[in-house]
Amino acid sequence: MPTPSRFGEGWAPADACTLPLGDQAGRFAEFDEVFAKGLQEARRLGPEEVRLRFTGGPEVDEQVRDLVEREADCCSFFDFTVERQSDGLVVDVRVPVGRTAVLDGLLAQAEAAL
Repeated sequence: MPTPSRFGEGWAPADACTLPLGDQAGRFAEFDEVFAKGLQEARRLGPEEVRLRFTGGPEVDEQVRDLVEREADCCSFFDFTVERQSDGLVVDVRVPVGRTAVLDGLLAQAEAAL
């Protein structure tokens, strides 16, 4: 389970996240869980964009889609594109220039899971 200090390193900026503070560590843990289930690749495509590639069947697809939809609801600056390709589920994550620290946090968490 992530520690609050790890969670607070830019992942959830107080001025942009509507998720209650008490629920933020749980959301972070959800990302750890989905990364552990099927993350195969995490790489930066540009300063404001990261690509995550997952393997797994419909259960992983459903869990990933649900999680990124809920994350976009509470942190509206995230732009997620989810696409099923022949070699897996691809999630492109984009943020505006002022939110690159959040993207850095997401990428660091994903890389730690690999």
